[in-house]
Amino acid sequence: MTLSVAEQLEIIGRGAVQITPLESLKEKLASGRQLIVKLGCDPSRPDLHLGHAVVLKKMRQFQDLGHKVVLIIGDFTGMIGDPTGKSKTRPALSLEATRENGKSYVQQATLILDPNPARLEIRYNSEWLEKMTFEDVIRLSAKYTVAQMLTREDFSNRYDSGTPISLHELMYPLAQAYDSVAIKADVELGGTDQTFNLMVGRDIQKEYGLEPQVVLTTPLLVGLDGSEKMSKSLDNYIGISEAADVMFSKIMKVQDQQLEQYLTLFTDLDVPATLALGAVTAHRVLARGLVADYHGEDNVAAAEARYDSVAKGGVPDRMPEIIVSSEQLTDGTIGILELAVLSGLVASKSEARRLIANRGLKLDSETVTDEKLLLTLEQSVVVQKGKNDFRRLLKA
Repeated sequence: MTLSVAEQLEIIGRGAVQITPLESLKEKLASGRQLIVKLGCDPSRPDLHLGHAVVLKKMRQFQDLGHKVVLIIGDFTGMIGDPTGKSKTRPALSLEATRENGKSYVQQATLILDPNPARLEIRYNSEWLEKMTFEDVIRLSAKYTVAQMLTREDFSNRYDSGTPISLHELMYPLAQAYDSVAIKADVELGGTDQTFNLMVGRDIQKEYGLEPQVVLTTPLLVGLDGSEKMSKSLDNYIGISEAADVMFSKIMKVQDQQLEQYLTLFTDLDVPATLALGAVTAHRVLARGLVADYHGEDNVAAAEARYDSVAKGGVPDRMPEIIVSSEQLTDGTIGILELAVLSGLVASKSEARRLIANRGLKLDSETVTDEKLLLTLEQSVVVQKGKNDFRRLLKA
């Protein structure tokens, strides 16, 4: 069944921050042709989390409406490094490293995107950027001014503070924009932090005689800490390829005030009605839905049961494992304070002492009360901080 333009816009607009210009998108949808919808990604990291999934899910909605999405792996622009939000120049990656990361990115992205070649095209921007001559680069550079570049907040802040801005960083938005020229994009998606780069794409397309793309931005997902953008480096993330029980457990940790955002972005549910069920129930509805999306309905019940077991004091089947070498033992033993630090559950022995004093550290499900406890690690042990943080340690 073909949906009307209004019905398509309702789907596309859910969770979107901005669609620019909206009238242009309406006209493109009304044309009835298959639109080219672009998403560019620089694979600086090979692992994806729900923060990345926000825009990928929006891409999937365009696919389900019959349009073709083009996922551009920025293997060439990855060597520059996207300067967005950076206070200093990023270290450059090799072309080989960006391509290797790109393979992993595609594998994970297709957990969300329909891999049907009629609906998905994978492109690497080295296809056209690597072939550009110096004359081509000069001509591209001539289509944008330094003054225009300095309207971008992070560039402006760095310029005002005297922080160096390398010339190659100024080329990044132009290179990303040229991707839109190369594939003749009708729509480009990205997070709100990409707004400047996406709008440059519109300007550069016009310079090359093309109809400017529509820009659709999606929100930056708040991580499990309830304050910062989801990021693996901040350890506030939910990986899309994590085990089902781990994913379920992490979703249950989403802050109550973020539930509305998560439900809006990752489900088609009536958000007010779901929230009216109460925070605990709404968390479970969200967790069941996301686990089903990434692991299948058959794994939901087991993941939820594992979560409930741990909540009642059980130990999960999967957890990080730490290998303790013989060099880390003293006379064949290791103290509980050293073990806690080695596990990564605490940063220092003093923090471990405070945790033990507050009865917050467990060893094989038993509360640790003796900070001088010595262990031989003849068998693996499970160290636990709080209700949900576990590590298995074993001797090499």
